[in-house]
Amino acid sequence: WGEHIHLSYYSEEEMAAGYKKKDFIQAKYDFIDEMMKFGGIDASVDAGAKVLDVGCGFGGTSRYLADKLGPKAEVTGITLSPNQVKRGTELAEERGLPNAKFQVMNALEMDFPDNSFDIVWACESGEHMPDKEAYINEMMRVLKPGGKFVMATWCQRDDRKVPFDKKDKRDLRFLYEEWTHPYFISIEAYEELIDATKLMGGVKTADWCEPTIASWRHSIWVGVYDPRGFIFKPTKYLKCARDAYCLERMHRAFKRGLMEYGMFAATKKEE
Repeated sequence: WGEHIHLSYYSEEEMAAGYKKKDFIQAKYDFIDEMMKFGGIDASVDAGAKVLDVGCGFGGTSRYLADKLGPKAEVTGITLSPNQVKRGTELAEERGLPNAKFQVMNALEMDFPDNSFDIVWACESGEHMPDKEAYINEMMRVLKPGGKFVMATWCQRDDRKVPFDKKDKRDLRFLYEEWTHPYFISIEAYEELIDATKLMGGVKTADWCEPTIASWRHSIWVGVYDPRGFIFKPTKYLKCARDAYCLERMHRAFKRGLMEYGMFAATKKEE
């Protein structure tokens, strides 16, 4: 998946033309651009912003934001992995991006003071969090009054509306266990958690299943169907084949509405 461990974005025109015609990595950059638009983040307005990237991985998005928002912006990425911090820092130095910094930190118990950041960004970290309420509360806490919050995360259908049947429960259990996710919650449940903080203005939500669903099979195409992997690294290739099965299961869960791709944006109330 390159430096960006998140899904990709495909327009209606690109889907109609065939998703495999789109460059796989460019689709990930396009996702970040679309997420910025969704969150009302604009380089002309937010050029000096202090940005927090919660669950930054190797920092691909952090570096992209640092470059996009310009040298006056300060982007801090946090992750539990020292190796990710080390690699993210090396890549930022290689790219000449001193305004992208990385720290080992627990997103559920951040060390930052209240009201520290102009923008809090969270891309596909929520699904990994064992305590969704603490995750939301901490992000709202460190955001400055008037600051922008934007989040993308895998969600499950709201079972209060349509209860899960045996197949749904079986499929969710597979998705939890295969990639060690603690649990998913619905878009509606996340919105309720954000509202419960009483710190934010109205929350904008959306389900981006349609523009992102091609990511799963596109990943399979670029990761498994290249024969060089089997020839030169057969053991890793076989692991990729196992991952491909999981990616297909994810695709099907999103396709039939068991899973949803939650998007959230809100502004913190002024004090």
